[in-house]
Amino acid sequence: MKLVYETNGNEVKEGDIVHLRDEAVTVTSVVKPAHGGSTGRVYVAPKGMRSVGYFPSVIGAKWIEREDQF
Repeated sequence: MKLVYETNGNEVKEGDIVHLRDEAVTVTSVVKPAHGGSTGRVYVAPKGMRSVGYFPSVIGAKWIEREDQF
């Protein structure tokens, strides 16, 4: 399974710069879903700030190749 941006299908990676509420933030980590009903989390941080976790859809991302869902 991997997390990709919905707009272009590229994989979300640590260090990517994304826009969240018109602010550029850096992806600091990606946490895979723990079970079929989970969405996992994407952690992002504004420059010089602590990371905050969001649902992947907040940054326009989705999981593909999931084997835990049918």
